[in-house]
Amino acid sequence: MSREADAVRRACDALARHDRKSAASLLVVQIPFRPIRPSRRSTNPDAALRVFLRDGFLDRYSGEQLVFPGVLRLLSHLFPEVVPYHPNGKAGATHPIYWSLQPTLDHVLPLARGGQDEPANLVTTSMLRNAIKGQWTLEELGWELRAPGALAAWDGLMGWFCDHARGTGDGLGVPAVKRWYLAAVRAGGTREQAV
Repeated sequence: MSREADAVRRACDALARHDRKSAASLLVVQIPFRPIRPSRRSTNPDAALRVFLRDGFLDRYSGEQLVFPGVLRLLSHLFPEVVPYHPNGKAGATHPIYWSLQPTLDHVLPLARGGQDEPANLVTTSMLRNAIKGQWTLEELGWELRAPGALAAWDGLMGWFCDHARGTGDGLGVPAVKRWYLAAVRAGGTREQAV
């Protein structure tokens, strides 16, 4: 039985004895409530891309390869009925590949739990795992942090995206696609540099 479950069991035993004061005291001491302060942050594509490149477009929690966001947005632009996208990730309106393949940043130690908003505390993960992790710590979830991927082995198709966009202009009129393209160019995103 976990420490928390044992504390709840003992509090229930105290309640069975009609001892509310002991039950409350036991809960306060054994499993105290620590409010989680809400946190909101917005990261620009350049800052996010630095972490994605550092991590080799690898989900640091699962070890799975992720895809450069510009690729997914380009596919949604070119094939809106096949790869639908909703700006808020609405489940019925967004293709599931956004949740499983689009990289996002996660604070290993959540800001709400005292973590710092700095590169050393940021890792690449999928939208899905980021949502699952929420404000939990790795220890609480039983997760481990995996080593970064090798960018030479997998660049998230960023090199392909830059070559394709440069060669065809596909999607560069779409603000989100252009934003990721410019971030990739500023990061030196060519297939040759990624390999």
